[in-house]
This record gives sequence, C-alpha cells and structure tokens, in this order.
Amino acid sequence: MAKTLMIQGTMSNAGKSILTAGILRILKQDGFRAAPFKSQNMALNSYITREGLEMGRAQVVQAEAAMTEPLADMNPILLKPTNDIGSQVIVQALP
Repeated sequence: MAKTLMIQGTMSNAGKSILTAGILRILKQDGFRAAPFKSQNMALNSYITREGLEMGRAQVVQAEAAMTEPLADMNPILLKPTNDIGSQVIVQALP
C-alpha cells in the first residue's frame, strides 16, 4: 500500500529539502521504495536529466539520497529567475 508523507515549512531556506533527503535515505535503508516530488520549484541553477530535461538540484540531491535516478517528473514545474520581477517557466509534460 502506497503512503504519502508531506514536509511543510513556513519560509524559504528553512531546511525542508535537507530534511526530506534525510527522511528518504532512512526510508531506503529501512527497505522502502521512496522518491522525492516537488510540483513547483524556484531555482537559478538546474540539473539536466538523462533525457535532457531540467529539474531543480534539491530534488536531485533527494533522489540520490533515495538511491534512485533523478527524473524530471519529480519536479514538473521549474521557475528560473531572470531578474527581480521575472522568471523563465519550464514545464515538463507528465505521462
């Protein structure tokens, strides 16, 4: 049976991504299959997946903690800031 765990925080830079990576590693070590998911992420630097798609680096670290391959489906909407009032929006098509 699939279970879902949600990590929430009150602000940016609160440590949610690192906490999530730690929980994913613990779950993996305890024999569970787990993977990160963040529907929307704002990040200046991105990671290019094996398929050539972009995703946030935080979800890549989390995927590595879960010992699974980083996939763009783990971060389908990526916002890359271009200036103080604008962002490039990268939307990956989910299957």
